[in-house]
Amino acid sequence: MQTSAKYRTTEDLIIDIVVYTVMIIVMIATLYPFWNILAISLNDALDSIRGGIYLWPRKFTLNNYRVILSNPDIYHATLISVLRAVIGSITNVLSCLMVAYGISRKDYIFRKFISRVIVFTMYFSGGLIPTYLLMKNLHLVGTFWVYILPGMVSAFNIIVIRSYIDGLPQSLIESAKIDGASEYRILFQIIMPLCLPVLATVTLWVAVGQWNAWFDTFLYNSGKPELSTLQFELQKILQSVQSASTNPDFSASLTSSGRTVTPTAIRATMTIVATVPILFVYPFLQRYFIHGLTIGSIKE
Repeated sequence: MQTSAKYRTTEDLIIDIVVYTVMIIVMIATLYPFWNILAISLNDALDSIRGGIYLWPRKFTLNNYRVILSNPDIYHATLISVLRAVIGSITNVLSCLMVAYGISRKDYIFRKFISRVIVFTMYFSGGLIPTYLLMKNLHLVGTFWVYILPGMVSAFNIIVIRSYIDGLPQSLIESAKIDGASEYRILFQIIMPLCLPVLATVTLWVAVGQWNAWFDTFLYNSGKPELSTLQFELQKILQSVQSASTNPDFSASLTSSGRTVTPTAIRATMTIVATVPILFVYPFLQRYFIHGLTIGSIKE
């Protein structure tokens, strides 16, 4: 058996070539758009209007990044975005985990009713104006907690986590109850460690959503500069550049502190600035996805 495993047939080589070729094509198709945006962000703004930038900047410059990073509000807004992403992710995952564990228990008599109510909220909402009035009546408008409390519970995340818990061996819970473990101990010492893969996935979803959010800042905290987020500040810079581009004196109106910018260059630079932090977070969560495959292989 060991000797025959060393020899590869022609069909095996063909399959390997096809698989690697397809994977290389997929990798190029995935990386090229981001690489192209990076090249545009590093190219001279006026030169980018001509087009024809694909893999490398034609006129290398850091002026686009200087225009964005020279805004003093960017750094405090970045701190607010980091805080809302971290706190929002932790509170959302813990809340959804507790709800999902509750409705996954077969002995909970209201599990079906609550599950239907949760699913109902995925298809129907109160709308923008009632939601704003609710936030105002709860005294959340103009506060940091308007970023956290409304998103503490997500119906979709609850369903995803509950589905994962349903796939865990029920004998673990029964054994823990026989040993006298409380519900909280079962949840946090048995269920939660086994759910790390799905929790890591949900955490990444929530963190990306919180990091990219800007409309709630515009809606609730636009008059509070100290609560402004990075995405909202980037949106304001883009809107100012787009407004300047409609003026008759195009070249003069697009000059900020001696640096010429355009909507195309600023949009590409914004994408890079907003994406890079998430790219650094992803590798730390990826290992839990691999760990999830290991857990799945030993399930009963």
